[in-house]
Parts: sequence; structure tokens; C-alpha cells
Amino acid sequence: MEYAAQYYIGHHSNATKAKTKETVQTIKRVHSIDTTHKRCTRNRQRQTEVRAGANVANAFLKTTFLPKLEIIKSVQSPMEVEKIETDFYHSLFEVARHYNGFEPLDTRTFGYPYNLALSVWEVENHLKRNVRNWNSLRLVQDDKGKTFFISEEQYCTGATLYYIPVVPLYKMLRNKQERNAALLLLSVFAYLYHIADIPYYRQEDAYIYWQYEMITDWIEQDDETDLDSRKEELKVAKWCGDKIEQKIFNRKSLNVFADRIKAFKPKNDFEHECLNVAKGFFTLYTDYPATSVFQNAKCVEDEAEQEDEVIAMNKYISFIADANGWLYETLAESVNNEFNEYGTTEEPTVVKIFSGENITDCNLDFENRLFPLIDDLCYLLNNH
Repeated sequence: MEYAAQYYIGHHSNATKAKTKETVQTIKRVHSIDTTHKRCTRNRQRQTEVRAGANVANAFLKTTFLPKLEIIKSVQSPMEVEKIETDFYHSLFEVARHYNGFEPLDTRTFGYPYNLALSVWEVENHLKRNVRNWNSLRLVQDDKGKTFFISEEQYCTGATLYYIPVVPLYKMLRNKQERNAALLLLSVFAYLYHIADIPYYRQEDAYIYWQYEMITDWIEQDDETDLDSRKEELKVAKWCGDKIEQKIFNRKSLNVFADRIKAFKPKNDFEHECLNVAKGFFTLYTDYPATSVFQNAKCVEDEAEQEDEVIAMNKYISFIADANGWLYETLAESVNNEFNEYGTTEEPTVVKIFSGENITDCNLDFENRLFPLIDDLCYLLNNH
């Protein structure tokens, strides 16, 4: 895809690359990456696959972004201006119909390009006030000279490690008094494993697997004599991880998810919280029975960014062994040191093109529900 000058409408302080500051601290909720995550910050003057279909992608392989409006005015002929205005208003009304059906002001009486600028200001203010996850609006021109809007919605994960600990659940399963609550959460794990497609740290294609392998190599090469406790943590991480994966690999825990919720009778506050979290995940599973967390994965930084400069979603979303102890602190430090070398973060993103073709009907409702539930699940497991 070739771009001339990017014409971003609005205030985009989030275009600055993220910089890692220091090692993440072990906390009791979802674990923050210590970065100034400027890719996701929102300027106070305006408000995170693209699975857009191949036909849409091919439609603007040679798209160029319009220069600033005052430059357009000085270089366009009257005939070109008329075409730009016609395309602009057609696309503008598509945007208005798609986003809550608001009626834009009639700005055609203003001279070009101020009529466009006024409409842009109006639609941008409407979107930032009324559209959840709205991130940016761009005015583009394709290789055939057609002018239209591209809207981008993004779920901002923030500088957060969505690492789900396994060892606490293993310990709950071993406790007779907590076994029923543990079985309920086991069904949640099965959903996250099979349907949401969260990477599991005992599988070799998982990013965290190789992090633990690297830590293991460090320990084996270390000359210190007092390493027994650290080796034990690594042993527990592998043992518990394998045992839990054996339980959730079989889809039985997923198949009896509804039955476990129906039969569960909470006896204390913790069990009430477990039930609420399980219900939340089951409702999400019912509404999205085949949706992966990576369905809308997209890096929306400069298109020239290389893959090795991006923090992929499968690196900050994963099952891990535990979120306490030396092993986690070492893991967090290693992850943060690596992320410090990256320029931007891949996040769930939806791109909608208003060019007269069918507008993609995708949204970020799944992500808006999933990530807070993962947060709640991590809180339960880390604070139990």
C-alpha cells in the first residue's frame, strides 16, 4: 500500500511510539507493563484483523492520503474540486448513517475547503462523544481519485500484561473445600483455551514457553550454589501447567460449563465472585461461540513498521504459571526488557471504509467484554 501524506483528522497525541521505563511490579490484578503507552493515550480534545475482507483491502492498495485542506485548495482545478466535494459529502452521509444516524450540518454554502473542514470538525466531535472505542478518522483519496473517509475503532489494552495464572487453580483443585469453585473456573479456563484461543505457556508455539525456557537456561548456567528454591519454582510451573492443560484439553469442562454454573451454590464472598466471573464468561461464550481474542488483531502504527518492531498480542496475552515469586519477577523483567525495544503495540482494531461499498459490520463488543472479565479472573486467582 502506497501513501503520500497521512491526513489524520483531529488530535493524535497517541502517534508517539511507546517507551518502556522499568520492570513491571508484581501486583494482584492484571499486570501492567511499565511503559508510557502513548500509542493508546487520548488527547483531551478528542476521544484499541483488520477482518475487513479481501475486496476492501484490494480497493485501496494504492491509496494516498489527502494533504492539508489549504494545500488542496491551491492545487485543485474547479472540476477536481467539484469531484472532491461530491465524493466527500457522499462519504460523510455514509459515516453519519452508520454512526447513530446523526444529521450533519449543510456546509455547502461555505467556500472550499472550509466547507469540508467544518464538516470534518462536526463529525469528529460527534464520534468522540458517541462512539465507544473510536480512535481516528481519515480522509483519503484512492488511485482513481475517489475521496472518502476511513474510520478506525480500537480497544486500548493499555500497558497491560493479560497473564492468567495457572498454579492458583491447581491448588484450588487440590483443596476439597474449594473443589467446586475450582471446577467452575476450570470451565472458564477451557473456554479461554479452546474458544478464545489464549496461548498456553506449556506449548512450544507460545511466547511465554520460550521465556520460561530461557530462564531455565540461565539457572542451569548460573554458578551460584543456592538455586534449589528457584529450580523448584520452575519444576512447579511445568508440573502444574501440564496437569491443568491435561484437564482442559479434553473439552468436557467446556461441555459441562452451563451445568456447573446451574449447580453451583456459593458459600462465601469468594465463591460468589467466582460464580459471577463464570457467568460473565459463559454469556460471552454463548454470544460468541467461535470468536478468538485475535480476531481483530491489528497494528495501526505507521505501515512502514516491521513485524519485529511490534509487540504482538500473543506476547502480552497468555496463560502463565504464577504471578507471585521469583519466577514471575524474572519473567516480568525479561518481558519488559524485550518490549522496551519495540516501537508500538498490536491491539484489537476495526477499520471501516466509507467509499460507497458495503461497510463492514464488525465491532469491538467482544473485546469490550472479554478483557474486563480476564481482569476479574486474574484478580480472583492472584488474591485467593
